[in-house]
Formats: sequence, structure tokens, C-alpha cells
Amino acid sequence: MAWDLWKKGFDTWEDRTARLLEVWLKSPLVLNGSGLLLTTVLRLRAASDDAKARLWAELGLPSKRDQERTLHLLNQIQSRLLELEQRLDAQ
Repeated sequence: MAWDLWKKGFDTWEDRTARLLEVWLKSPLVLNGSGLLLTTVLRLRAASDDAKARLWAELGLPSKRDQERTLHLLNQIQSRLLELEQRLDAQ
């Protein structure tokens, strides 16, 4: 009995809260504010990434992009060597 009463009260609270939050989260005030916040955070992250890349370059160290490019070239060389080995074995 007490459980059923508590469950009904909880269900009512959950339904009303969900409706209120749905209206609030769809409001232009919340959407514009969160969009502005997300844009700002992404711009800050991009600026931070650029600053890190410049720092690495000034120190003479390869950036992540440089390392990925080198790894890609090494993988291409390895593939070509394997092809040559297969051709030599086939002869």
C-alpha cells in the first residue's frame, strides 16, 4: 500500500519534471547559450592545438601530423617491399 502510494507520487513528479525540462531545454535561450558555449570551447581547443603545434615546431620536434605522415610513408614502403619479396619468391 505504501509502495503504491510512493510509486504514484514518483510517477507524477517524474512526468511533470520531464514536461518542464522538455520545454526549458527547447527554449531559444538555452539553445543559443549552449551553442555559443560549444562554439567558444571548440575555438579555444583549436587555438590550443595550434599553439602546441607551433611550440613543437619551434623545439624542432615533429608534430602529430608529421608523425602520422611519416608512418604512412613507412607503411607504403613496407607494402612495396612485401610485393617485391613475393615477386622474387614467385620467380
